[in-house]
Amino acid sequence: METIRIINYIITIIFAVCYAYQFLYVPISLWFQHKDGWRSKNANKNMDDELCDRHLKSYAVLISARNEAAVIGQLIDSINNQTYKGKITTFVMADNCTDNTFDVASDHGAIVYTRKSAKYIGKGYAIEMLLKNIRHDFPMGFDGYFVFDADNILSPDYVEEMHKCHLAGNEAITSYRATKNYGDNWISAGYGLWFLRESMYLNYPRYRLGSSAAISGTGFFFSGSVLKDIGGWPFHLLTEDIEFTIDRICKGRKIAFCRSAVFYDEQPTSLKQSVTQRMRWARGYLQVFGKYGKTLLSEMFHGSFAAFDMTMNIMPAFFLTAISITCNLLYGIIGAITGGNILIALYSMGETVFNACATLFALGAITLITEWKNIHASTARKIFSLFTFPVFMLTYIPIAFTALFVNPGWKPIQHKATTSPITMEIAHRETRSKIS
Repeated sequence: METIRIINYIITIIFAVCYAYQFLYVPISLWFQHKDGWRSKNANKNMDDELCDRHLKSYAVLISARNEAAVIGQLIDSINNQTYKGKITTFVMADNCTDNTFDVASDHGAIVYTRKSAKYIGKGYAIEMLLKNIRHDFPMGFDGYFVFDADNILSPDYVEEMHKCHLAGNEAITSYRATKNYGDNWISAGYGLWFLRESMYLNYPRYRLGSSAAISGTGFFFSGSVLKDIGGWPFHLLTEDIEFTIDRICKGRKIAFCRSAVFYDEQPTSLKQSVTQRMRWARGYLQVFGKYGKTLLSEMFHGSFAAFDMTMNIMPAFFLTAISITCNLLYGIIGAITGGNILIALYSMGETVFNACATLFALGAITLITEWKNIHASTARKIFSLFTFPVFMLTYIPIAFTALFVNPGWKPIQHKATTSPITMEIAHRETRSKIS
């Protein structure tokens, strides 16, 4: 049984070697935040507003919605009330809907199309069809395209800030993802803290170091030239966002991060839905590596740090986790059958879990402290989420392991109309702007 301790120790060492550079992102991000000013949005502070106004562009917003009548109106309203002075046209693909998403989106001013397909399921197919319809009905196209999920809400200056980032020469951009229902329960808080960490302690230092950020599902932008380059939207894997990211990196392109463009996302509160969603993500990572792995590794060995970063982001953790779980289970079963001392295996596994929890707690604490003002929940909820965050992240282990053998397919996540603090705050801002 002493062998299992050695195996767990070796796996921990390999894990540390693979991901040590991401721990360096933390002090790098803190240093850049200090340099920029803790309260400064920074990203576009040197961009002259008058210059931006002289270079207004036409933007399209792409929304794939499946039975999202409860929330899509809030998103479209937040788009309609942007401070950006240029033209914004909102397009919605009502994808396999059985509710009145079409009517709600139309009533709020969006141009809405419908799609019915029992075979081609998923956001990637919906976006592809939406772009085909836009190309047919708007042959002149647009200067750029934003992609949002129906449950999102945008800060009033979101498009304006992304526009500035685009004018600075960035053709693909992701943005700062906050959570509008952080305080609902430990699951939504777990998602919320992770996405804040992803924004400020992964994408932000990547961008500031001249590498590429990673797109995470929603809240991103690509220019008209990028659309021509990729030839529509050929990304149909379970994680089309990561597929798009990897495609850009394999072509030697970079994705920027706009810290000052803030949007709010609704997170699942049901453990069942969370497991389904994260299993899809885990399986999608495997699909992406299967499709792009050879090219990604080639770029990595030719000196691309972004390719190395994304390879580490989508792959080693899965195999290391699978090996660890398999070895510990086998040793436990063998010990129980042969009458050996399984306490050594249990102690070794407990030691590994404790170290993982301590690391996750530290990362969560740093994120919570620095992003405190962008977390819209009570003080008690914020502090409580710090202790449940490691638990939330550890639930990913059995999920990722299962995804090695099970393809969950694409299933929609149910969203609900919300009166969260951030929703009400943005609504009040929009009301005040209309009055003034």
